Amino acid sequence: MRDPAQRLYFEDWMKRLTLATSVLAALMALPHAQAAFVDDGKLSISGFGTLGVAKSDTDKAQFVRYNQAEGVADGWRLGLDSNLGLQATYQLTDQLSATAQVLTRQNTSPTFTTDLTWAFVKYRASDEISVRVGRVQLPIFLISDYQNVGYANTMMRPPTELYAQVPLESIDGADVNWQHAWGDTNFTVQAVLGTASGKLFLPATASVATYRAPAMGISMTAEHGPLTLRYAHLRTTLHSDDIGPINSLTSTLAAVGFKQLAADFGLTGAGKKLKFDAIGMTLDWNNLVLQGEYGARRAIDPVYVPQTDAWYLMGAYRIGKFVPYYAHASIKDKGSKITLPAGFPASGPLSAGVRGLMQAAEQDSNLIGVRWNFANSAALKFQVDRVKPKTKTGTLIYGPAAGLKESVTVIGASIDYVF
Repeated sequence: MRDPAQRLYFEDWMKRLTLATSVLAALMALPHAQAAFVDDGKLSISGFGTLGVAKSDTDKAQFVRYNQAEGVADGWRLGLDSNLGLQATYQLTDQLSATAQVLTRQNTSPTFTTDLTWAFVKYRASDEISVRVGRVQLPIFLISDYQNVGYANTMMRPPTELYAQVPLESIDGADVNWQHAWGDTNFTVQAVLGTASGKLFLPATASVATYRAPAMGISMTAEHGPLTLRYAHLRTTLHSDDIGPINSLTSTLAAVGFKQLAADFGLTGAGKKLKFDAIGMTLDWNNLVLQGEYGARRAIDPVYVPQTDAWYLMGAYRIGKFVPYYAHASIKDKGSKITLPAGFPASGPLSAGVRGLMQAAEQDSNLIGVRWNFANSAALKFQVDRVKPKTKTGTLIYGPAAGLKESVTVIGASIDYVF
């Protein structure tokens, strides 16, 4: 490992992995600790992790998961897929429990950071109704509850084309979960209300902005035998004061007389309303596994955030402990909510900046991989992605100013585990 940056990533990751493992081991090594977990029956500690490496065949742009500050180019990196999560749940009473989860990964920082991803109290009102209060997962996608748990997913990572549409993951507030069975079909409805807050990585300036997004959402799931169908709807008001490139552009627009256009573009003040709808399905029948999702991001208010449609479809087949799979993913531009005023210049730097922001990145991907379940709680995966940017540089970052048009091949391998 000659690259000093790669060595630092590896050392940082290994330090965090060793620390987390040591803490867990120390807890389990305490006198009577294991017996207490079993006999008391109130405290449960679990975890998950991925140790992965990946690289691409170009140094012209970097392949990333959603909202990552650094991805992979033509050198091996640990940060794309590697993570470590620890979760603890304490059963206070038969109806009341408390859960906390921390997750270490490389996200909006080029180094590994640890965040509190879950922290809630759950009240089980009946066999069908439960309420959670605190920091809970936003039920946006088909695999929202376990999108960071590599072992729970067939593919190495959720397709960026779809999952980059909504970088919000958790919300500080409450949700209500209702479950009911009609015959052999189980229905689940989850409603959530609260405020999401966090950081957004801005590739154009390699900077990070903070956001605040009051949100409400609902998801509905139907399960019948091997088939699961899901629909989710989210509405949010996205607010941010420190998105440098946007603030600079809106200041320029206001200064040259386009005050309304400046107001339309920005996220300052009261923020801007957006919505997201998604449908998904999984079919796990005999040895066949099918999984697919479609998501549509739309602006309710005029805002610089482009409107997009994205989808993916994956097919897999179990052969003993091996699961080969193939998937196709795509994201398309569906226009902008902003209307340029009469007299706005058709060319020039200002026009190029405005029109460029109004246009979404477009990209198609084909990926093929195999999963080997070599242990009861661990799996080895190997995956190759062929990414075709179409508009801008697709969802890749740090691409050339004119946009990357050539296809990029990404190869990766990982070990996913739960404990």
